[in-house]
Amino acid sequence: MADRPRDKRDVLVMRARLNALIRDFFAQRGVLEVETPILSAAGNTDLHIESFSTHFSGRLEAGGRERFLRTSPEYPLKRLLAAGIGDCYELGRVFRNGEAGRSHNPEFTLLEWYRIGWNHHRLMDECSELVVAALALVGRGAEVKKISYINWFKEGLDLDPISSDDAELSAPLAESGIDSQGLTRDDWLDLLITHRLQPAMPHDRITLVYDYPATQCALAKIRGDDPPLAERFELYLGPHELANGYHELNDAAEQRGRFERDNARRRERGLRQMPIDENLLRVLDDLPDCAGVALGVDRLLMSLLETNDIRDVLAYPFDSA
Repeated sequence: MADRPRDKRDVLVMRARLNALIRDFFAQRGVLEVETPILSAAGNTDLHIESFSTHFSGRLEAGGRERFLRTSPEYPLKRLLAAGIGDCYELGRVFRNGEAGRSHNPEFTLLEWYRIGWNHHRLMDECSELVVAALALVGRGAEVKKISYINWFKEGLDLDPISSDDAELSAPLAESGIDSQGLTRDDWLDLLITHRLQPAMPHDRITLVYDYPATQCALAKIRGDDPPLAERFELYLGPHELANGYHELNDAAEQRGRFERDNARRRERGLRQMPIDENLLRVLDDLPDCAGVALGVDRLLMSLLETNDIRDVLAYPFDSA
């Protein structure tokens, strides 16, 4: 992709066209658009995501004073699913504290949707259909390739991501100057993806990577294979990760344990432990069997407009907001 100045109106028109396409895509499939709160009493326990916090100054009976800007609408959407709302999606702004620049903006647009009775394989097909429809807006197409996480590493690096030890995983990164102190096995796997596998992905290909190591399950179900695998997928357009989806876990006790393990790891790394979403856990056992996915709209726009700088697709990036 080439980086070049763009007329802001052209960017805003393309964003509007993409938003309209997304809404039409789901309207034709009977998926309901909903809106959920941006402020929450719960935070995100994920080790690699930091939440913005703010404080409510009103009467105490209205709820806790500290609130967190959502990092995704996942938890309230699942509460709606547990209440029987059916297939639904949300297209809106989310917030993640940390890096701002060419690749990240702390405020960005996320599309998240859920399908009742689907697994992650069926949802990854629909996800690729949406991206193909978006590419048609600019007269482009893309081949679609599906590959398991294990075979992705075997084909691209001649490594087995499950059985290889840390020394074998770190060897291909020896010349990258990475400080290995404190890095876990999953950190090495992620670094191999960002430094070796992603850069080699063809520009005109949608790659669907599925069935991740169980240690990277997040909110996905774990399938009892040998080895156990998380029923999770990611969608890449060229070398850019656009979406992350799950065959959703609906076991409240298991999810509580994952949140608590996240917080334990946060404590070990000197990070704040985040309030767990008790509202979600109270209803998670009632969540119907479903699959869900979150797709970064700004990253998709970057691909449509052929730029490597997220600032090119925003009305006003963080440094001028």
